[in-house]
Parts: sequence; structure tokens; C-alpha cells
Amino acid sequence: MRRLPPLNALRIFEVAARTGSYAEAGAELGLTHGAVSRQIAALEGWLGQRLFVKDGRRMVATPMARIFAAEVELSFDRLAVAAEACGRPDARRILRVSAPTSFAMRWLIPRLDRYHAGHPQVEVAVTTVSTVFEELRGGVDVAIRRGAAREHAWPQHRVVPVLEDVDTLIMSPALFARRPILKPADIEGHTLLASETRAGDWTDWLEAAGLQHLAGRPRRIFDHFFVTRQAVEDGLGIGIGPLPMLEIDVAGGRLMTPLPEIRVPRTGYVALIPRQADAGNLVAGFVDWLAGEARGPG
Repeated sequence: MRRLPPLNALRIFEVAARTGSYAEAGAELGLTHGAVSRQIAALEGWLGQRLFVKDGRRMVATPMARIFAAEVELSFDRLAVAAEACGRPDARRILRVSAPTSFAMRWLIPRLDRYHAGHPQVEVAVTTVSTVFEELRGGVDVAIRRGAAREHAWPQHRVVPVLEDVDTLIMSPALFARRPILKPADIEGHTLLASETRAGDWTDWLEAAGLQHLAGRPRRIFDHFFVTRQAVEDGLGIGIGPLPMLEIDVAGGRLMTPLPEIRVPRTGYVALIPRQADAGNLVAGFVDWLAGEARGPG
């Protein structure tokens, strides 16, 4: 019978050695700094030697620990490949995706039927975050966040561009019928609806429209964009919205873009894939599907 070290401690050790930080390991695994420290101490006790030494405020892997970590990583890679090869072909796989609330509600979830049609063995579990800049936590396979595709911004993740973002003026068809907006100056007298999570949207759009003199006008502000979008649909005023995420509302006649030629480019959305992602390409395939959906037909 094999004498194996505690496997959970091994997993945590491998991440701590790879990231070079207890704190970063905890962030990747969804654990506290103390929990990481306790598991490392348990593994050190089992091995009978230190794996990390204190260097200033950081814990640094010893030379022997770095060699051991490389072997552990290879072993986990082989285990992942073996599990994928031996898994039941008809077994459902769960893919955990974290995304900002508006992105999930208005863009991702309405498209998931198309993904499931081509991947019936995969169940996509979506969790939402309240802001596009919310910190990354462990426990998800793919995280969608607003940001540029720069690796150094998320050093523990591969970064893949998914969706470009552009703002434009939105309003309800019913409000347009009562008080049409045919040119930029027609917005005067309308109630301006804004979102705390998309600060600056009105200022930038007014500048693009040549209406900087209206930048100081009072606005009715809501905490999240999905609340603002609902208020716009209900005809309570006009707003600025991200066009890619509102295509289903425009197509469904719930919203309209009275001045579609006036657009303000925004930082788009990227998919963040943990560097230790699955060996079976499930995650990479899902991200490729996301990018394809963003490009549209053809």
C-alpha cells in the first residue's frame, strides 16, 4: 500500500510554490492565508522538513521544495489527463462561469441554449458579481471581467478578449413615440437616467454628441445598470447603454437606439482562465465559443 502525503495539502503546496505567495495561492483556491499556512505546515510535518522559509514578509519555497513542486505539478497533470480519458462519455460536466450581472443577464444567459445544443454533456453554472472590476476568487473555471487583454493585469490567468463594448443612447419605443429624439439637441427636456457602476457614461456621450454644455444637468442615478435599463424600458427617461448587451432588447422591441451613429467605445470584456485549467479543453472550447458569439454569424 502506497504511503502518500495528504493530497489536499499537496494541491495547496503546488499552487503556493507556483505563485510564490500564500496570499495568491489562497486567492486562486478560495482559501484564507491561514488555511494555506496550516496545510503547508501539515505537509512539512509529514515530510519532516521545511518547504518554505520566511524572506521579509513573504514565504519563499526552498530549492528542494521547488524541485518537489515541479514533480507534483507533473503528477497532477498526468492525473487530470487520466481522469479525462477514463471519464464516462455520457457524464455531465459542470463548467463554472463568473460574470458581471448585466453581462450575464443581457448577453451570456440568452445565448447559452446555443452552447448547450452543441454540448449537451456540459452544464454551465453562472454566478454573478456586482461590478465588472470585482476581485477574482477561486472556485470558477472562467471569469468574465471588463479589461484589456494584458497578461500582467491577471498574472495567474490566461487572458482572452471576448466582447468589445460601445455605448450609445437608449430609450423605450413608447417614449420615442411621445417625444422623439431625431437629433442630439432633442434630448433637452428628457430625464437622464444613469448608473453608479458606469460612471462617466453620460459625460462621454454628451461630448461625442457635441452637447458638452449639458454635462452638468441633474440625473436620476441607480446603483446598477440592470436597474437603469429597466427604468429606460419603462419609459421613465433616457439612458446610455452598452450596445452589444442590449441587442436582444432592441431586436425584441423593448428598447431602441434613436441616434445609433453616436457611439462611445469602451473597454471590452475578457475571459480569464486559470493557468491550471482542465486538460480536456472544455474551458478553452467554451471561451472560443464566447468569442465566436461576439463576432456573430460568419
